[in-house]
Amino acid sequence: MEQIKDYIATHKDRFLSELVELLKIPSISADTAFSQDVLETAKAVEKSLIDAGCENTEICETKGYPVVYGDKIIDPDLPTILVYGHYDVQPPDPMELWESPPFEPVIKKTELHPDGAIFARGACDDKGQMFMHVKAVEFMIKNDQLPCNVKFMIEGEEEVGSDSLADFLEDHKEKLSNDIILISDTGMMANDVPSITTGLRGLSYVEVEVTGPNRDLHSGIYGGAVPNPINVLNKMIASLHDENNHITIPGFYDKVEKVSDEERAEMAKAPFSLDAYKKALDIADVQGEKGYTTAERYSIRPTLDVNGIWGGYTGEGAKTVIASKAYAKISMRLVPDQDPEEITELFTKHFESIAPKSVKIKVTPHHGGLPYVTKTDSVGYKAAAKAYQATFGKTPIPERTGGSIPIVALFEQVLESKTILMGFGLDSDAIHSPNEHFGVWNYLKGIETIPYFYKYYTEMTS
Repeated sequence: MEQIKDYIATHKDRFLSELVELLKIPSISADTAFSQDVLETAKAVEKSLIDAGCENTEICETKGYPVVYGDKIIDPDLPTILVYGHYDVQPPDPMELWESPPFEPVIKKTELHPDGAIFARGACDDKGQMFMHVKAVEFMIKNDQLPCNVKFMIEGEEEVGSDSLADFLEDHKEKLSNDIILISDTGMMANDVPSITTGLRGLSYVEVEVTGPNRDLHSGIYGGAVPNPINVLNKMIASLHDENNHITIPGFYDKVEKVSDEERAEMAKAPFSLDAYKKALDIADVQGEKGYTTAERYSIRPTLDVNGIWGGYTGEGAKTVIASKAYAKISMRLVPDQDPEEITELFTKHFESIAPKSVKIKVTPHHGGLPYVTKTDSVGYKAAAKAYQATFGKTPIPERTGGSIPIVALFEQVLESKTILMGFGLDSDAIHSPNEHFGVWNYLKGIETIPYFYKYYTEMTS
């Protein structure tokens, strides 16, 4: 594996230019206006697998966007690693906050990325991190250093809930059979503090609609006499947390895993600067559930957040109107052992119960996913830790993170496989936000580290 550094040095410019070309395609799965771009990206990903040396590549149709598959089976008796990633991206809005166009990638230096960072939607989540695996496998195949079998499953609906993936897994169990699944759709603590994600929160995502009068009304003629759905919705949302930022939905915490004092103490050993955290976000103070640290609030505790709220007139100037309807999108991040369907039902019942009789309520579930925790004494974790040790010179820290990758729990249910999460992005990379970026150093370090996982996992299981 020592050749990997030379290979990266020789092909660095090509690795970057190929990723830049992939990032130029606006594969926004949430907006049907970009459907053709999503399909074009699937073709580009398939071509990248072919160029890397994979075989049996195909674009597999689903009821939604396709899954790109490819493999390299060198010996059926050797372990098989299944690489998962996604080629779809989040919408870039709000566009005016981007310093450069989201689908015109640029590389520029930042304080945290002195070697430069690629600024583009999808740079870190997940095109850049997915592409690391393609390039790592390219190195191993081209240099006859692939120690085991590899399969790729790259989907196009992760950012909209992976609705087609469950059926795809059920229909292709044999094709996707593996010994372990490898994903890079997470991050690490810092470039000098490698970490491995061992826990993900689950998700329940809903949209609520509050309806008052049967049409928009003149606020002078009707104001104060009829229900204002926007006012009502704001009061209802405000009541979902108490003065200690505790979620008020009855039964919400009934199945929340109690993390031991010992584990909380271990988590506290991870480097974390509250001052630096606040400075990076330009906030004067933090906020969250009483009795927990900031790091605990975004990792081992469930949350409820409004992701969008609208209604009435929002254009330029003034329009004195009482809107007929008001809307909000609300996400709840879940921890073991909360079930997303159960939480969605609890939310719906509670939200309907707190509404005044003057309005009508509609709750529409969107998507969800189960939380996931992996053990640090597994062979997969040990192989990953050894890989980081080889390239970073440091033992990685196990870390539970606040994000959700719903399909990880699904993989375990359907494919009966454990997942290892080797992320190389940083929290500051602005995923899902304007000016998303991915460090050039991080991209290349991922390509360098991934082959060592293959090496050590094969040695530990063969």
